[in-house]
Parts: sequence; C-alpha cells; structure tokens
Amino acid sequence: MNRPRIGLWLGVAVLLALAAMAAAPALFTGTDPNATDVNALLQPPGDGHLLGTDQSGRDLYARIVYGARPSLLIGAGAVGLALVGGTLVGVAAAQLGRIADQVISRLLDVVLSVPGLLLVFLVVAVLGPGATTATVGLAVVSLPGFARVARAEVIGLRSKAYVEAAHGFGWTRTQVVLRHVLPNAAGPVLALATVSLGAMVVASSSLSFVGLGPRPPTAEWGAMLADSREFLAVAWWPAAFPGAAITLAVLAVTVLGRHLQHTLDGRHR
Repeated sequence: MNRPRIGLWLGVAVLLALAAMAAAPALFTGTDPNATDVNALLQPPGDGHLLGTDQSGRDLYARIVYGARPSLLIGAGAVGLALVGGTLVGVAAAQLGRIADQVISRLLDVVLSVPGLLLVFLVVAVLGPGATTATVGLAVVSLPGFARVARAEVIGLRSKAYVEAAHGFGWTRTQVVLRHVLPNAAGPVLALATVSLGAMVVASSSLSFVGLGPRPPTAEWGAMLADSREFLAVAWWPAAFPGAAITLAVLAVTVLGRHLQHTLDGRHR
C-alpha cells in the first residue's frame, strides 16, 4: 500500500475547515464580526482577541471566519458558472459542425485576447460593483478555458469505438453526448475546475481589495487586506491573518487539483 500523502490530507482538512466556516460561521465564533470597540483599536493578538483587532476595534478572528463565505463563494460561483457554460460551449463547438466550431473558436479567441482583470472591470462597470457582479465577471474570464478543454475532449472522444457503435445502434446525437461523451469528458474539465478555484479565490480577493467586491462592512479577506494598508507600520496582524487565510485556501485547492490531475493522467496512460 502507498503511504498516505500528508500534503493531500492536509489540503483536504483545510478545505473542509474553510467550507465549514463558510457554511456555519456561528459554530466557530459567537462574536459579531462587525461589532466595533473604540477601547480595543488595533489590539494585538491575545486572550481577549485571539487574532487581535482591526483599526475599528473589530475582532479579526470573527471577521476571518465570517469572511470565508463571501471569499470562497465568489470564487466557487465563478468556477461553477464557467464550468457549466464552458462545457456547453465546448460541446456545441465540437458537435455542431465546422462552421459553428470556427465561429465559437474565434469568439473565444476574442475573449482571451482581452486581459482578464480588464474584462472583469468592464463587467463591473456595466453591472455595478458587488459580489454577484464579481462572480459573473470572473466566470466570463474563465469560460474560454473550460470551453477549449471540453471541445478538445469531445473531439477526441468522437472517434472512439463505443461512440461510433452507439451511432450505429441508431442513438441520436443528444443521447450519445449525454450517455457517452460528457461522462468521459468530465474528468479533465473537473480537474481544471479544481485548479481554477484557487486562482478565482485570489482574483475575487483582488477585486475586493480594489473595492469591487462585497460592500462594507461585509467581512471579506481581500477587503480586510485593503483596510489594513494604512496601519502596517504600527500593526501587522490586520494584514497578516487575512493574507494567511487566502494563502491557505489557495494552497489547499491547488494541492487537491494537482492530485486530481495526476490521477486522471495516470488513468489515461
């Protein structure tokens, strides 16, 4: 038997903890994340406040716990939308004929030619700032990558013997796609989704950092980093702990995604 992979299990444990915080933050702290205390401004980590307080006297531990939900949901929502939309677009490009394939491929090239953050800023400028807008903008940026992977997988599967046999038995194109093509193409697309989640968490925090994420006083890791910039010379903890939360989330997702990719590559070989 192979020895357990410590890094993988640590990544899974971190993800489960963050998911639990996002789902039920009240289980981890009974402190109001938006409660201010003028007598505890920038208090260092200690007994009264485990991770210290910010410039408004708010408990940093409570804000990090409650900040897990918007920080992770924006990234996960963007990946989910891009996964579904990109898969549909990729399958359509591969299945609807050469002209449709060329048109869709050129449109994807156009989207990819625009810098990602610039495209997100364009979406936010049109729809207005907020968590939903950030999710949609990041999904639009990520969609071409999923579409290209799905298209390549479908094209590779079309020549498989079991797909040709299904057509020979009189199955419709839709039946073949739903029963044979999509299940076999799902692995690489899901692996890409896992790896992309880490990038989306960073991107969502970046949008909040520049004020394009959830509105104040909502606790969000990127916004907490932005608020701490003016106080770095006198207090390191308001920036260090939200930054550590983002780093841990990205590392955990990346480790899990890489493991999934290696597993799928081994099965293909």
